[in-house]
Amino acid sequence: MANPNPEAKVITGSTPPQPQPPPPPQPTNSLPEEAIVPGVKKRQNVRFAFACATLASMTSILLGYDIGVMSGAVLFIQKDLKISDTQVEVLTGILNLYSLVGSFAAGRTSDWIGRRYTIVFASAIFFAGALLMGFAPNYALLMLGRFVAGIGVGYALMIAPVYTAEVSPASSRGFLTSFPEVFINTGILIGYISNYAFSHLPLNLGWRFMLGVGAIPSVFLAVGVLAMPESPRWLVMKGRLAEAASVLHRTSDTAEEAELRLLDIKKAAGVPAGCTDDFFAPAKRQRGGESVWKELFLRPTPPVRRILVTALGIHFFQQASGIDSVVLYSPRVFQKAGITDKNKLLGTTVAVGFVKTLFILVATFLLDRVGRRPLLLSSTGGMVASLAGLGIGLTVIGHSAGGTVPWAVGLSIASILAYVAFFSIGLGPITWVYTSEIFPLRLRALGCAVGVALNRCTSGVITMTFISLYKAITIGGSFFLYAGIATAAWVFFFTYLPETRGRMLEDTGKLFGIMDTDKDVDVCDEQPPHKSVGEEKAIQLTNNNSSSNTTTETGTNRQLPKV
Repeated sequence: MANPNPEAKVITGSTPPQPQPPPPPQPTNSLPEEAIVPGVKKRQNVRFAFACATLASMTSILLGYDIGVMSGAVLFIQKDLKISDTQVEVLTGILNLYSLVGSFAAGRTSDWIGRRYTIVFASAIFFAGALLMGFAPNYALLMLGRFVAGIGVGYALMIAPVYTAEVSPASSRGFLTSFPEVFINTGILIGYISNYAFSHLPLNLGWRFMLGVGAIPSVFLAVGVLAMPESPRWLVMKGRLAEAASVLHRTSDTAEEAELRLLDIKKAAGVPAGCTDDFFAPAKRQRGGESVWKELFLRPTPPVRRILVTALGIHFFQQASGIDSVVLYSPRVFQKAGITDKNKLLGTTVAVGFVKTLFILVATFLLDRVGRRPLLLSSTGGMVASLAGLGIGLTVIGHSAGGTVPWAVGLSIASILAYVAFFSIGLGPITWVYTSEIFPLRLRALGCAVGVALNRCTSGVITMTFISLYKAITIGGSFFLYAGIATAAWVFFFTYLPETRGRMLEDTGKLFGIMDTDKDVDVCDEQPPHKSVGEEKAIQLTNNNSSSNTTTETGTNRQLPKV
C-alpha cells in the first residue's frame, strides 16, 4: 500500500528536507499589478507617443517646403538668372538625387548615434543648405545649396518613419507613422503660400526669400527633438534595457503591452528574455554591417527577398505615378490648361496644397481603422481615373487651335485636385508606414534607407524629364503614361502586399514567411525556437516563481540575477 504521507518518508530518509511550496507569487512577478488587467489604456502615454511622433515627423516638412516653394520660385529664378528649360529641370529634380547620399548614410548613422541625434543632424544639414540657396548669387552656388539641402532631406526621409514606427504602440502605429507624409504635405502647402506671399517682391529678392525662409523650421526642429526619448528598439540593440523599458512604459497603451513589446524587441535583438539587468553587453556578432548587405541583397532568403521587393515596389510606384510632376510643375500644368495670370496660377497651386493636406489628415484616421491594403487599392484606383481624366482634358485643350474649351479646363483642374486627394489618402502615407513595418529589426535601418533611395531616385528621374517628356509626347500623353504606370501599381499591390494593420513590428515578418526571427541572430541560437510572446512570458513567470535565486543561461557561463 502506498504511503499516505510521502513527505514524512522524505523527512526520515537520508535526503535533506525539501522546502515548502512557495506561496502565491507577489513580489516576484515582473509585471506591475495594473498590467495584469489588460485593456486599461493610459491616455497620457498615448499623448506622449503622439508628441514624439509629431516632433520626429516634422523633419519631413523640410522636403515638403522645398517641393512646394521650388514649384513657384523656379518661375522667378528662370527670369532672374536667365536659365534654360533644361537647367530648370535639373534644378528642380536634382535635390532628389542628392538626397541619395543622405538616405544611404542615414541607416549607418542612426545605428551608430541613435535615431534622435540623426534627426538633429538632418535639421542642421538642411539649415545650411537653405541658407546657401537663399544667398546664392548664381546658378552654380544655387546648385551647391541644393546638394547640401538634398543630403539633409535624405536623412530626414529615412529616419522619421523609422523612429515613429519604433516608438508607436501597435494600436496607433498606422496613425502615427503616417505623420511624415502629413508634414510633407504641410510643407508643400507652406511652400505654395510662401510663393504667393513673396511673389510681389522685386525679382532678385522674391525667390531668395522663398528659399531662405526654409532654414527657420530646421532650427526649431533641432531644438525640439532633443526633448524626445530615444527609440526603445535602438536602446535594446545597444543593451540599455532599463532606458528602453522606461520609454516603452511611457509610449504603450498599457503596462502589460510595454512588457510584451520589450520581450519581442529582446527576442529580435538577441537579448535573453529573462535578462532584467539595467544594462546588457550585446554579444559581438560575427555578422557586421557587411553581412546585413549580404543578407538583404546578395544571399537573401525567400521571405527577405519578398520583403525587399515589396518595399522597393511600393516606393517606386509612389513616385513613378507622377505625383512630383503634378506638384512641382503645377503652375506649368495650369498654364497648359488655360490659366495665364500669375496670381491665379499661384493661387490655384495653393488650392492643390490645401486639398493634399486635407486628405492626408483624413488618411491618418483611416489607416488603423480601415487598414493599409483597402486604402492603398482604392487610392491607386482613384489615381488611375484622375490621371486619365487629366490626360483627356489637356489633350482636348492642346487640340483646340487656340480657343478655350471651358469643360476641358474644368476637367483638368478637377482631375488634378482629385489626383492629389486620392494620392494623399492612400499611396502617399502608406508607402512610409508599410516600409517601416515590414523589415526585421536587424535589417530595418538599411532596408528603409534603400527604399528612400529608390524613392528619391525615381522622383529625380520623373521631375528632371517632365518638360522634355511632354514636349516629346504632349502634356496629355505624359499623364496617360502615368495612368498606365498607376494601373501596373494597382496590380502589384493587389497581388503582393498583405495587410499589416494591428500587428506588432516583430510579428509582421510572419506575413512574408519569416516564422522565427531568432534563427537569424547568432546570440539567440540557444533559445527554443518558435515560442510565441505568450509562451515566452509564461516561461519567464514560471522561472521567476521557482526556488532558484539565479538562472544560468544554457550554453553560456553568464549568470542572470533573479527578477
